[in-house]
Amino acid sequence: MKTVANLFTDGLQVLRSSPSPRADASLLLSHALEERREWILAHGDAVASARQIAEFESLCRRRAAGLPIAYLLGRAHFYGREFVVDERVLVPRPETEHVVDEAIAFIRRPMRVLDVGTGCGAIACTIAAQTSATVDATDSSPRAIEVATLNAQRLGVDRRCRFHLGDLSEPIGNARFDLVVANLPYVPTADLPGAPEPVSYEPRSALDGGPDGLTLYRRLLAQLPPRLNQGACILFECAPPTIDQLKKLVHRTFPTFVIEGRPDYAGLSRYVKAVDTSSALPRAHR
Repeated sequence: MKTVANLFTDGLQVLRSSPSPRADASLLLSHALEERREWILAHGDAVASARQIAEFESLCRRRAAGLPIAYLLGRAHFYGREFVVDERVLVPRPETEHVVDEAIAFIRRPMRVLDVGTGCGAIACTIAAQTSATVDATDSSPRAIEVATLNAQRLGVDRRCRFHLGDLSEPIGNARFDLVVANLPYVPTADLPGAPEPVSYEPRSALDGGPDGLTLYRRLLAQLPPRLNQGACILFECAPPTIDQLKKLVHRTFPTFVIEGRPDYAGLSRYVKAVDTSSALPRAHR
């Protein structure tokens, strides 16, 4: 027989090498018991069932092995909303909320938005929920499209948030957009982490950005000129060390755009913002 308090103590021991053992143990115990964390604090003497004990111990072992806690819980929070996530998609990062802030500030009327490499749909669904925009989102992974579609349905934005399977902007054909957002794989191949780092459990295809982390952005930039409306905005998230190079790539394709690097919560350059302030769009760089 084990009480809730006993289980929590056991979990702390298993998770002692975790960066946040108490928080992890609390979240996993809440999940295993199907009770709120506040209930757990108030009912330490409650007796857990054999099923609950087995579930919690399994979760702790998997977390100790490095599996992201979001995968264990089957959910992640982003911009005040809960998204379904699992091994099919990247776990949305808090840093990406800055990109969404920027997108929302730009959308001043009903606009058309393209989210390239949508993953679980966090960016696309949030923009659709927070604005009057119509969002088209693409991903090359059919499994990611499944998760994104589910999230749009759960959040009630599926009428204005459409998902397309295919490579970068190709699935949307000749459609044109006022805003293009992309959080493409941007980790240089040589820097991809291995186990037991939690990131190593996420889809490699959602992380690997090629030799310098910008391979997919180069390809996307070549596709974009005919897909942008006058006055369009581009928001590209990437790694701080590659911001300057990405700005140069954007400038080569869109030399008349106003281009700047923007910071994340830590003050590090995290995304590129480029806005068309001219009367005509430039041609793609050759």
